[in-house]
Amino acid sequence: MCPPNDRADTWVGPYKLLHSFGCPGDMIKIDLKKDLPRLYQASAREPAIVEVPALNFLMLDGAGDPNDSPQFQAATAALFSVAYTLRSMVKKEQAIDYGVMPLEGLWSADDLTQFSPARKDLWKWTLMIMQPVFVTSNLVRLALEQVSQKKKLPDLDRMKFLKYREGLAAQILHVGPYAEEGPAVAGLHDFIKTKGYQQRGNQHEIYLNDPRRSAPEKLQTIIRLPIA
Repeated sequence: MCPPNDRADTWVGPYKLLHSFGCPGDMIKIDLKKDLPRLYQASAREPAIVEVPALNFLMLDGAGDPNDSPQFQAATAALFSVAYTLRSMVKKEQAIDYGVMPLEGLWSADDLTQFSPARKDLWKWTLMIMQPVFVTSNLVRLALEQVSQKKKLPDLDRMKFLKYREGLAAQILHVGPYAEEGPAVAGLHDFIKTKGYQQRGNQHEIYLNDPRRSAPEKLQTIIRLPIA
């Protein structure tokens, strides 16, 4: 019989694995957000500078106003379908249980002077969901095949599995509707200038809760800007 309280922590990359000695069939549990607190937790009161390592992501590119773009909604649905399929595959084949990570977005425009809430129709975006190190490109290929057999999602053939390294960045937490991010973004830009840095890449947002299940005033979004 496996000892019920004989537990230990080990690590795979940045992830802490909880397991029981003498129980090879036990499910290993990982909390990715807790194991990467500097990247998936932020203060709403004060910006912080973080070093973001290379991480693996499922990614889909698109363009246009996210509020009325069918492409944006379709990309979100496709990413989560594949992410949850990967989680089920890993749980079954590797006995590792982890929570699917939140949706993230990289935002830009061809002309950065037009990157404003007044011209969302000109926005370009990359939606993405971070994947743990034990999710491989071959596993993603199998997951895509599995999802395509069950659902007719037009974006599956465009989905990418890539390593993305952001490096040095400044971030802050915005609490409230997405449309009211402006002051937080402006404050983050001021913080970057005060610290002697400048922005060097796309605005990065991490959506910590589901807008379909949370009131607008309770939405939590990490806003991150890469700096140099």
